[in-house]
Amino acid sequence: MGAKPKIKTKLGGRLSSLLKEEKQGKTETFVIGGGRLFRSLCEIFLDNGRKSVIETPEKEDSTTAMAPHGKGSDASEEAMVAQVEGRRISTIVIIIAMQAEALPVVNKLQLKEEHSSGFPKEVPWVRYHGVYKDLNIHLVWPGKDLTLGVDGIGTISAALVTYAAIQALQPDLIINAGTAGGFKAKGADIGDVFLASDIAFHDRRIPIPVFDLYGVGQRQACSTPNLLKEVNLKAGKLSTGDSLDMSPHDETAIVANDATLKDMEGAAIAYVADLFKIPAIFIKAVTDIVDGDKPTPEEFLQNLAAVTAALGQAVIQVIDFINGKCLSEF
Repeated sequence: MGAKPKIKTKLGGRLSSLLKEEKQGKTETFVIGGGRLFRSLCEIFLDNGRKSVIETPEKEDSTTAMAPHGKGSDASEEAMVAQVEGRRISTIVIIIAMQAEALPVVNKLQLKEEHSSGFPKEVPWVRYHGVYKDLNIHLVWPGKDLTLGVDGIGTISAALVTYAAIQALQPDLIINAGTAGGFKAKGADIGDVFLASDIAFHDRRIPIPVFDLYGVGQRQACSTPNLLKEVNLKAGKLSTGDSLDMSPHDETAIVANDATLKDMEGAAIAYVADLFKIPAIFIKAVTDIVDGDKPTPEEFLQNLAAVTAALGQAVIQVIDFINGKCLSEF
C-alpha cells in the first residue's frame, strides 16, 4: 500500500516456499480460503495447467504469515501483484458502523437487505446487496447490540464483521465509510469528506519495545492519487480508538500519529484487511471538531444527518470512479 498496495511487502515465507515446491513438482495442492485477491495471487503465480496452492491462511501462525520473504522471491511476487493490480475490481464490500451512516448509501445504490446474510444466525450483523453498473456491491453493518439496542460501533464489531465479510463474500476491495471527528489545526471542517492515507490506533498503549509499534498498528490505505484528483476529496491520516472523547493520553498519541481525523473503527478494519491482503479505502466525513469549543457528543448529534448525506454522496462518487477500473488506475 502507500505508493503501491501493501500486499507487495506482506507475502511471507510460507507462500514463497510453497510456490517454489510447486514449481519443482514437489507439491500439488489447491487454493482454499482467504480473500479473492489472496487466492488470485497464488493462482497467477502457478502454471495454468496444474492444480495448486495454498491451505487456508487462517490456519497459519500469524508470525509466519507476516514474515519477511527472501530476496529470491521478490521478482516473482512483484510479477504476481502486478497482474492482480491489472484486474478490474468486480466485488466491493462497504463496511459502515452505524445505521444512520449506512442508509443513505443503501438508498442511493438501491441495495436490498439479504435475510440469508451468510453470517452466523446468532449475530445481529446486517448485509445489503445489489449490482451497480458493473460492480457487485455488498454493504455490511454490525446491526444493533442485542442487549441495549444501539449501533455496534467500535473496533471489536468492526474487526468481526470485516473478517466475516471477507470469508463469506471474498471481495476485491473493501471500503470503510463513516463519520469522524476532525482537527481544525490540521485543516478539517464540519462536512469535509476525506480519503484516509494512513491509519493507526491511539489507545493501545504498550510501553515495551516492538510491542509499542504493534499497539500503534500503523497501516496504509490503498494508494488513490487519481481518485483524489477525480472526486476532489481531501486527504489526511486517520487515528482510531474505542472512545468518543479524547483523553490527554489519546491526544498525545493522535498528535504522534499526525492525524487529521479520529474515528472508532478504521484501524481495526485496516488490520483485518491487511491480514488477508485485501486493498482497502477509507472514506470519512467530519461531524465534529475535536479541538473545537463545542462538546463532541453534542456537535456529533447536531451534524449527523447532514454529514451522512454528504458521506453517501462521496461514496457514490468513489464507486463511480472505481467502476471498470483496476487497482493500478486508482
